[in-house]
Amino acid sequence: MSKPVPLTVPGLPPANPTYSQATVLGDLVFVSGQLGIDPMTNRLAGDDMASQTRQALLNIERILQEAGSSLDRVARCNLYLTDYGRLAEANAVYAEFFSDHKPAKTGVGVSALWGGALIEIEVTATL
Repeated sequence: MSKPVPLTVPGLPPANPTYSQATVLGDLVFVSGQLGIDPMTNRLAGDDMASQTRQALLNIERILQEAGSSLDRVARCNLYLTDYGRLAEANAVYAEFFSDHKPAKTGVGVSALWGGALIEIEVTATL
């Protein structure tokens, strides 16, 4: 049996020391939940759902590239929203990244996210 290999992407907001930005196991990449943090400022990309969703997906795209994968290899995506009533806003941006390829997806309403974020996104992809 192979062991999970942690992956850290330089230039992205640093991961909390208790987890990796992603883990590669066999031909799978498990990307930890990503907030819409702009790596240039280390702050949320904006105070709206669209900006945060877009930035979270851009961060995920970069992590997947570092792992040797891509968004078109995402098999599963989980969205965590502090206001589930704003799912349509998140979905509008999500559709820009996943227009032809439609991964399995779950949306969950949560009470709060770190730093006042509106959305957190995690994915599982293949290499």
